[in-house]
Amino acid sequence: MATVPRLLSLALLLAMLPVPVPALAMPHQPVVAMLDAPGVSPKPMRVRLLLPPGYNAHSTTRYPTLYVNDGQDMEAVGLQATLDDLYRHHQIKPMVVVAIDMPQDRMAGYGVSDRAKGVSVIANTKYGPVGANAQAYSQWLANTLVPYVDAHWRTRRGADSRWLLGWSLGAINAFSVGWQYPGVFGKVGAFSPSFWLSTDSSDAKVVQATRIAHALIKRVPPPRDSRFFLDAGDAEEKNDRDGDGIIDVIDDVFDLMQGWVGDDGRMHKGLKQLGYSINVDYATKPDASEAVFYRLPGGEHNQKSWARMLPAFLQWASGTQ
Repeated sequence: MATVPRLLSLALLLAMLPVPVPALAMPHQPVVAMLDAPGVSPKPMRVRLLLPPGYNAHSTTRYPTLYVNDGQDMEAVGLQATLDDLYRHHQIKPMVVVAIDMPQDRMAGYGVSDRAKGVSVIANTKYGPVGANAQAYSQWLANTLVPYVDAHWRTRRGADSRWLLGWSLGAINAFSVGWQYPGVFGKVGAFSPSFWLSTDSSDAKVVQATRIAHALIKRVPPPRDSRFFLDAGDAEEKNDRDGDGIIDVIDDVFDLMQGWVGDDGRMHKGLKQLGYSINVDYATKPDASEAVFYRLPGGEHNQKSWARMLPAFLQWASGTQ
């Protein structure tokens, strides 16, 4: 009978020991911050931060940071759920994610800027002008939001540990910012990028010749240490302005990556001619190329498809794929 008290004592001792917290416990609520953005929004811009597992427990660890345009779509694209799943299966490294709500005037805020001249490059479309505030938004993102996040959270400060993602109009903006602020962002993801935006939309040939993303890489010297992940679905549209059998959203990406021959017979430089290693079939043949294209089978121009694009991009950005 003497063994009973000993067993009870052992049970009491075990009960008093601290219960270990799982290393992969997921944070449930994003941290919300509101920042003034003069020239971008008449109201403060909302950003939501998703902190990685173990952030509070590891008080000295610093993390890479992913900034995401169109953060209001965070739930629709399943951003937190995708992060949780990838963390759970150890498929990505821990990161701080900063989801930025779109500017109040999305068409004005997202687009291409000319950083050197300090102006926006406005695209004329059938929906109206796009990018009128792109310079103000891009500057706010790089010079106000990033320093604010770095000052308040434990982030790594180098561009190689700071990444930017966007889709649609937010994607062409992400590409423009990444190309022109290489000291801030080292990796860029662009889902369904609006590379069709042009300064003249009077007819198909003119659009082809005046696409602003393609002009950007000719105008601004290439950021040699930057990396680009471009993604589009093969069912996003049926438009084919140059009649080559490839839908415009994919064709525009291919032209930007591989270069293209204009109506004048001249070869126009793409990333390949600028010295980047490229991979236009990253979905089936992933490698370490500096600029990659991921084609999503059946992918459409919507949040559901962008959610399907997220895992491959996150693995690419964190260096686990």
